[in-house]
Amino acid sequence: MNHAQTVTLMIPSSRLWKVISWICRITAAVILLQTLFFKFTGAPESIYIFTKVHMEPWGRYGTGVTELIASILLLLPRWCWAGALLALGVMGGAIMFHLTVLGIVVQNDGGLLFGLALTVAVCSCVVLGLHRSQIPFIANKFKKEEHEH
Repeated sequence: MNHAQTVTLMIPSSRLWKVISWICRITAAVILLQTLFFKFTGAPESIYIFTKVHMEPWGRYGTGVTELIASILLLLPRWCWAGALLALGVMGGAIMFHLTVLGIVVQNDGGLLFGLALTVAVCSCVVLGLHRSQIPFIANKFKKEEHEH
């Protein structure tokens, strides 16, 4: 195998990138959407969490609305970068609260909520990486690099 073949094998096709993008976007959106029921209906687990971080009830409602917006944006090809950025911000807060106030395991959930927050954060990072050229405040940087090569 020569050098050109090795390089070709190492660079995934654009179709593969699209599949990876959609898998990450759908995964993050589904996780975010499934938690909305608990936040908006005042499930005891949600009330416990937001009381413990001193954000009940408005933090619960605000987080729910933000996660709903992020989910919708993640599923829109033109705006998925914005949904990923928004989701990453919310999950950054969730992860911080798990590590400082709540603990990894919350009310005997076996670390499920923490794991879901990490999953959304990782998926969001992948989406941001794959769609970085769509992000307005950094897109010009990538266009300049393309023209230089």
